[in-house]
Amino acid sequence: MKRYYYADKVIDFLKKDLYTIFGELTSADQFAADDLQKNTWKAEIEILKRELSGLYYGTLLFEYTIPRIGDRIDNVLIYNGIVFLLEFKFGEKLYPSAAIEQVTDYALDLQCFHKESHNKFIVPIIVCTEANEEHSQIGYIDNKIMLPLKCNRDNLGSTIRDIAENFEQEWFSAEDWINSIYMPTPTIVEAAQALYRGHKVEDISRNDATAINLSITTDAINKIIDYSKTNNRKSICFVTGVPGAGKTLARLNISASRSNLSEEEHAVFLSGNGPLVEVLQEALARDKSEREHIKKTIAMRNVKVFIQNIHHFRDNAIIQETPPCDKVAIFDEAQRAWTEDMLSKFMKDKKGLADFNQSEPEFLISIMDRHRDWATIICLIGGGQEINTGKAGLTEWFNSLKSKYSNWDVYVSDRITDSEYTSGVPVTSILSKVNIIPELHLAVSLRSFRSEKVAAFVKALLDIDVEEARKLYLSFKKDYPIVITRDIEKAKTWIKSKAKGSQRYGVIASSGAKRLRTHGVWVQNKVGAPN
Repeated sequence: MKRYYYADKVIDFLKKDLYTIFGELTSADQFAADDLQKNTWKAEIEILKRELSGLYYGTLLFEYTIPRIGDRIDNVLIYNGIVFLLEFKFGEKLYPSAAIEQVTDYALDLQCFHKESHNKFIVPIIVCTEANEEHSQIGYIDNKIMLPLKCNRDNLGSTIRDIAENFEQEWFSAEDWINSIYMPTPTIVEAAQALYRGHKVEDISRNDATAINLSITTDAINKIIDYSKTNNRKSICFVTGVPGAGKTLARLNISASRSNLSEEEHAVFLSGNGPLVEVLQEALARDKSEREHIKKTIAMRNVKVFIQNIHHFRDNAIIQETPPCDKVAIFDEAQRAWTEDMLSKFMKDKKGLADFNQSEPEFLISIMDRHRDWATIICLIGGGQEINTGKAGLTEWFNSLKSKYSNWDVYVSDRITDSEYTSGVPVTSILSKVNIIPELHLAVSLRSFRSEKVAAFVKALLDIDVEEARKLYLSFKKDYPIVITRDIEKAKTWIKSKAKGSQRYGVIASSGAKRLRTHGVWVQNKVGAPN
């Protein structure tokens, strides 16, 4: 399918009669446009024929689709190296803020995710056909996107000419722009829904020549699972990654792709992050309910097999000593598993088990070790995170493997010795045999696509490496501003000033920051995470 309903050089568009262009538009429309839309297209053609008269070197598109989102821009004009985005509002006598927000979103989305728009000058224009002429203040959302301009049916052409003459840019291929790849990073909820429906991770993740594809890590894990299954081996993988590299996406992908009970290799995604589990369960249950026309309660029962709270999984294993149905267990934030003292105290106080004497890593491995043939554990490890009291860290996993489960095959990334993962303790000083797989490290941040160096900066800051932190900060401060203030009102004002279009914003606070109550921030509020 083409990404547009109609595309032509402006000189050819001006030569064609209205009904030829209209015919191409309607024949390209797969949704059988209603009369209102058809009349709108005719009016657009008439206005553009008049207003673009004399612009012979541009390219004009109707109904250009923004790929993943599916929104269609009324018109795109590529002229003098500038991308003009035109959004028409017929019969509108004012310039509504919602329409301005809409065209702003188009510009931001193209700049962020449409590869050929990354370094192009983008000019969004709202065309309210019956509005009075209003002088638009020239300003910028950033140095490559102009603030939306306001036009009516009579001054669109003169506005485009003024911008083209005063802001002429380097010429580029309109065809390359039209066919550009689109590289969106979905929200974790969107990703979970897509994976649960059977999509592959490479279909939904950022995928360009400069990024390490998440599928490389997924493939490496799948090979280990397949080897373990074929050779009746028990294996454990330690996957590291920078903040935002896609560890949650990786574990969702593995648990979705290996959830095949008929092949006896059911996978489960386990997390101690209660709100995350609740949100993902709710998102998947709603999605499944709507797609399959079943009650949400029924959908939720299916989803809870796929994503579980790690503490529920652990407590169920205490009640029954049989092997779990899961052959593949993916543990989220494995470095946060509880120490022996912490878990033993919990089991004594909450479960009445006075003689319990295992750490959480040891107990979790013991659950999967109940399988007589094969099993695989995947431990995902977040970098740059302080370990609190009662949290075992990775060394407890390694100690448990050495003392109790030496028959397990151990696979680690080549970054496992970084201080942020093991506090500087080499794995080889605890385990005599490990398999080092470089692909088990997710090095590129999917979340912070504007700057790959932010995570490295935070690590340098936490390591008190002042010179490295300064060097990294100077390399991205224009694109990724970081500021500090002790005035919360100043902070809120600054945040709001940075949000453009319909971009949302918010404030996060430490869960222990009770002093913020005087500022209207009560961190002990109970929040219904799924809603």
